[in-house]
Amino acid sequence: MSYKIPFSGRAHKYTDDEKEIILKAIDDAVPLTQGRYQKEFEEKFASYIGTKYAFALNNATAALELSAQLCQFKDGDQFICPSHTFTASAYPFIKKGARPVWADIDKDTRVVTLESIKRCVTKNTKAIVVVHLYGFIIPEIEDIANFAKENGIFLIEDVAQAMGTEIDEKKAGTFGDFGVFSFHSHKNITTLGEGGMLIVKDKKFADILPMLRHNGHLAWNIQRENYWTPAMGNVDLPQLNGEYLMPNNYCLGEVECALGIKLLDRLDEINKQKRARAIKFINKLVQYDILEFHKEDSLKHNYHLLVAYVKDGKRDIFMQKMSEEKSIQCVVQYYPLNRYDFYKKLGFGYANCKNTDDFFDNMVSFPFHHMMSDDEYEYLLTSTIEVLKEI
Repeated sequence: MSYKIPFSGRAHKYTDDEKEIILKAIDDAVPLTQGRYQKEFEEKFASYIGTKYAFALNNATAALELSAQLCQFKDGDQFICPSHTFTASAYPFIKKGARPVWADIDKDTRVVTLESIKRCVTKNTKAIVVVHLYGFIIPEIEDIANFAKENGIFLIEDVAQAMGTEIDEKKAGTFGDFGVFSFHSHKNITTLGEGGMLIVKDKKFADILPMLRHNGHLAWNIQRENYWTPAMGNVDLPQLNGEYLMPNNYCLGEVECALGIKLLDRLDEINKQKRARAIKFINKLVQYDILEFHKEDSLKHNYHLLVAYVKDGKRDIFMQKMSEEKSIQCVVQYYPLNRYDFYKKLGFGYANCKNTDDFFDNMVSFPFHHMMSDDEYEYLLTSTIEVLKEI
């Protein structure tokens, strides 16, 4: 079905300046990967986020894969992860040998809490994955980071949807051991559909990440009489805590990095515009208590997505009317991971996550891409009001 307002698979359009830098990089980037644009993108991103070490990658899942690899899981190790998130937040850690323990979300903020995490901790907990979902930085993230540090547990922040959010001028992604960011097509800024960034605190991780990212490549540590003897560069096994780690190929191209450099200039403005639209939308619907939104008019939320809880079991009729009468494609997102066949087949199908189940069974996610025109936004708002009046 063709919708007047679809749930877009793309977040924003590109400005003329952004298009120009794409064409410039196509012409002058030599090589087209692992070059000067990557270096500049990493440095600019690190400065923006407020960290020392940042590594551009082909996507955020690669950043999660590397985070899991650096945790160096052993037999019996567990990791805590919310059941209410996208699957890529979890399966990279399973691939590296850890078993998930599913954490519940808070019914109001729709993210994990320190309490919900503590309920999942065991003597085998090696890592905690927290997800700043829907663009909202977890309010207790500093307390969670302190708890993880005190207990010798790795903390991985999945900031795929919340880039630019902050608490007390400290940005999401800088509290944990690893910060994972996404420039996927859906995100508030996108580097031509794919892209990611991994930030780390520990220098020992930063020292080996270039090798882990790029096939184990590094410079020779021997004096060569000729540049071709024995080869362009060496290939070796990255070593961490006395253990060898297999390398990967997770490089991001120079054109994408060049675009990323430019997009960082307007990330805050995009977040500001989406937040303003979200708050207006929520305020206009305040009298219709059938919809329960999470309202946060501050830098803690960038409203990557606009979601609501539909009360009284009326979610499906609301979505049906929005679709059939208004031609607006609302969706339901983040099927609890433990309910997927994928995790059931792996033996991870149980979770005591009542808030997660309740929210998923009654949630709606509105079309909310930045490239939505003012006319489309107003149509979305008036149509929602009309449907709410009907039901």
